[in-house]
Amino acid sequence: MPMKLLVTGANGQLGRELRYLLDDDSRFEVIYTDVAELDITRQADVDACVSSHRLDYIVNCAAYTAVDRAEDDEPAAMRLNAHAVEVLATAAARHGVRMVHVSTDYVFDGESCVPYNEEDAPHPLSAYGRTKWAGERALLSILPQQSIIFRTAWLYSPHGKNFVKTMLDLGKTRDALKVVYDQVGNPTSAIDLARAIVTAITYPTWHPGIYHFGNEGAVSWYDFTKAIHRLVGITTCNVQPCRSDEYPAKAHRPKYSVFDKSKYKTTFQATVPYWIDSLTSCLERLNELK
Repeated sequence: MPMKLLVTGANGQLGRELRYLLDDDSRFEVIYTDVAELDITRQADVDACVSSHRLDYIVNCAAYTAVDRAEDDEPAAMRLNAHAVEVLATAAARHGVRMVHVSTDYVFDGESCVPYNEEDAPHPLSAYGRTKWAGERALLSILPQQSIIFRTAWLYSPHGKNFVKTMLDLGKTRDALKVVYDQVGNPTSAIDLARAIVTAITYPTWHPGIYHFGNEGAVSWYDFTKAIHRLVGITTCNVQPCRSDEYPAKAHRPKYSVFDKSKYKTTFQATVPYWIDSLTSCLERLNELK
């Protein structure tokens, strides 16, 4: 009998990659929703959905991700990043459903010089980070033994708006480009995160808790851009490094967003692809979609 999943935020990058993985997988029966199908801030609506579909898992990919806009409207970010998580967790607890939730490197201040592990204390410095951390706390308080949180960073895919697609467009339309070199992190291919979620759900033993996930290796935004252009053969755009303070933004960006993935790899006996291999794969898929 297939496992029944509810995937929220199904039209986003991660939701679309989960659809790509699960649509032809006979182990799963999946209900995909986004804001048009289900308002996850309304308890009655979520309870009705969870009850009627007799779910086994909720995979929450929905989030308010407009990092700078959140500085001006933190309550809106809090509704989706924290209150909605509380609503989903409450419904999951009432109906005996497990939940997987996605969080972010922004729960940390980015001042470390060694990879963050799951025991490091969060210290968010932005509205986005604060709201995502509030969502984590809500989930863990309501559903501590039946939930998994994946923290990730620098997510990209062939779909939607993301750094990879932006740098491709700018590389093809500009003669020169400045990209920050003093922010370092783990680029994360959404398809690899989707596979990690499926791994956790299908693993023979349930292991609740927080897990850090990103592709192996670390790179600056500048070096990431250079790799993107090199892999697709863009040679007409002069990419130059710059400091973050040359491009001030409303929201604080963590300068160091590198994760220690040891817990995920050990717990689920899994490997994590190297960032440049996953980037190459994403660019190949993008080319196929043209």
